[in-house]
Amino acid sequence: MDDGMNRLKSEQSPYLLQHAENPVDWYPFGEEAFEEAKRKDRPVFLSIGYSSCHWCHVMREESFEDEEVAEILNRYFISVKVDREERPDVDHVYMSFCQAMTGHGGWPMTILMTGEGKPFYAATYLPRESRQGQLGLKELLLEIHRLWVEEREKIVSSSEYAVKAVKEALNEKKEGDLSSDVFRKGYLSLKNAYDEVHGGFYIAPKFPVPHHLLYLLRYWHKEKEPDALEMVEKSLLGMYQGGIFDHLGYGFSRYTVDERWLVPHFEKMLYDNALLLSVYTETYQASGKRIYKEIAEKIIAYIDRVMTTPEGAFYSAEDADSEGEEGKFYLFTREEVLEVLGEEDGAWFSEVYGITSSGNFEGKNILNLLHHSLEALEKEEDEKLVRLRRKLFAYREKRVKPGKDDKILSSWNGLMISALAYAGKVFQKEEYVLRAEKALRFMMDHITDEEGNLYASYRERRSMHKGFLDSYAFLLYGVLSLQEATLRNRYLHLAEQLAGDMVEEFYDKESGLFRLNGKGHEKLVLEAEDIHDSALPSGNSMAAASMGKLWSLTGKEKYKAILEKTFNVLGGEIMEDTMGFSFLLTAYRTLSDGPKEVVLSGKLEEKPLREMKHSLAAIYLPEYTVVHHDPKRKDRDGELFSFWREPEEGKGTAYVCRDFTCSMGIHDAKALLKHLREG
Repeated sequence: MDDGMNRLKSEQSPYLLQHAENPVDWYPFGEEAFEEAKRKDRPVFLSIGYSSCHWCHVMREESFEDEEVAEILNRYFISVKVDREERPDVDHVYMSFCQAMTGHGGWPMTILMTGEGKPFYAATYLPRESRQGQLGLKELLLEIHRLWVEEREKIVSSSEYAVKAVKEALNEKKEGDLSSDVFRKGYLSLKNAYDEVHGGFYIAPKFPVPHHLLYLLRYWHKEKEPDALEMVEKSLLGMYQGGIFDHLGYGFSRYTVDERWLVPHFEKMLYDNALLLSVYTETYQASGKRIYKEIAEKIIAYIDRVMTTPEGAFYSAEDADSEGEEGKFYLFTREEVLEVLGEEDGAWFSEVYGITSSGNFEGKNILNLLHHSLEALEKEEDEKLVRLRRKLFAYREKRVKPGKDDKILSSWNGLMISALAYAGKVFQKEEYVLRAEKALRFMMDHITDEEGNLYASYRERRSMHKGFLDSYAFLLYGVLSLQEATLRNRYLHLAEQLAGDMVEEFYDKESGLFRLNGKGHEKLVLEAEDIHDSALPSGNSMAAASMGKLWSLTGKEKYKAILEKTFNVLGGEIMEDTMGFSFLLTAYRTLSDGPKEVVLSGKLEEKPLREMKHSLAAIYLPEYTVVHHDPKRKDRDGELFSFWREPEEGKGTAYVCRDFTCSMGIHDAKALLKHLREG
């Protein structure tokens, strides 16, 4: 180390840079660290986290900034620090071990392993000293050192067994056909996990899991099951009413520690807000209820104000902590509110937002609307209330703000591009679509090299790490959303290019699935293969959804073949755990029901076709894709499609197609909507 800095000083990740001045002699993940471990005959201490993680901060302050802990690590171990958001492959592989060894996972993740990368011990947060029955880091490290010196064969044997067991478990996929009742089974599994009192799933901690809600919305639409829509609405309103939503600055936190959605773990992640924006927008389109549009637009306002770079891309996260305290930025005492807003207005505001003298979180207050009805929520934009919120927000803005993870992830940017494009289409707001297009241009100009290779991360004018499956699959999904919002086939051309690169780099023909890391990545102790939808849809699920869209839009069988193979390989797994594949099952609709498209043919700028385009955005048709065929561009776009439709009699014409068999031409918006509703 030099000048008190370790090997992380040249990294770009804010999380790694938070540890660059630790007395621990950290290495970034890579060949150098493992070669050094072998040369010095030491085990590897691997610590994985992310910059907005509260308990990662706690462990850093308690242990990694502690000279005594650092001395033990530096003397007996090779220490490796990983940002899970930059290296999803490393995180996924070692999380598999952590869950297998401990029965649970989380961050910070602590792994002890051999110089070959084979784990023999796993844990999540560890305090510096042992307390209340929990093993402390110091005691653990000294005991591991003793075992490494005195009983090495036991450690090596344990690591070999762990790798063998986890590899076998990951390779044991239950193949089989999906039965006709898989969608009903998926609905019932979600219903069984549903919290009928507060909405959402399970009790606590409670995560939004937007793709579960998306699945229920699609199920309601297809099967006309009213309970499915009720579950979605109760969950979305409960989240908005609770403290998981920031009622002053907007945006959603990652999860709540209670079942009521009241007490958040205060960090805000780009991916949560992107997926929730999509679900609130889709629920507005499905239900027509204005409140979902208002919430969606508040999410966009938050993203625009806090999470958007000057160049139009999107930052990764906001921290839970400020001034070393979790949630300090967001909390108020009642006295503080009265002082800022005045006695009369402050008392009224406090009644609206559940602010009391005793508080609802460690003597202070998390603003919430949990005691309000839907009718009260719909009146929430009262002019006086808006004025008071702005006043209290301005006061809060003078506080020390939470830290921001300002790296740009191509995967999460893809999700926000998709959400903004969709919101722009549904709300008929071109500025949202323009924001999505601006972000995509940044991705193409700065996170893609001259050969067209996508990178995973960008910060301070530097791209890092070749793109992983999530980088390609999520950005591809965003590009396809832009195509549907704009009907510009240049986005379809780009989508085909991204899809081709993704298949070439990540698709394993032997397994029939996509690998998380590609041919150009270093080999890990296990293949990184992510199939289950968890906090985020998996890369395989996103890839499958895009394959379905591309098949529907272009008619090309190569996309269908990958989609079919995915469900053949995972059929048994899906039937056993439908909740773990809720997003993937939305892609299965395309395969089971056949593709459905609306082809708009002719000049899009002319009134009949323009009106038909706008009318399609107003109705909820999640199973349909929409594409534009411009006769003047047939020479350029013709190769995109295995089917092509010309306008009739030179007039703008719509065709409703199922399995690439199309209706007679339709020439006005009313007739098109009538055909779709009756069909």
